[in-house]
Amino acid sequence: MGILDGLMGNASEVPLEKVQAEFAPLLVDGEMLEKAFKILRDMLVFTNKRLIIIDKQGLTGSKVEFLSIPYKYITRFSKESGGLLDLDAELKIWVSGQSEPIKKEFRKDNNINLVYQLLSAHILK
Repeated sequence: MGILDGLMGNASEVPLEKVQAEFAPLLVDGEMLEKAFKILRDMLVFTNKRLIIIDKQGLTGSKVEFLSIPYKYITRFSKESGGLLDLDAELKIWVSGQSEPIKKEFRKDNNINLVYQLLSAHILK
């Protein structure tokens, strides 16, 4: 996956060594990065303790929100795709205490399956 995949909204896996320095100040003792995915300007980062959703906002992306969700507070999650002719896919994550899910759009079904498997591995223990 290259730059074109990122522009199209496909989740491309980011090598952990590229994001380790950026996330080191956010990690607690014993917490380790497992996988990171970039979707346009946003990211999904999986650690052994939580999911971190990075939402870059504004035209320049200078305003950044880091949403930290411990896996134990994810109550359910789903992926939805339109089928063979529809390339869009959507990931929904429900967090306890919130009625509306967090939604992330994928332009192709590429890594949404890997993201779904990672969520399953952490939540269905």
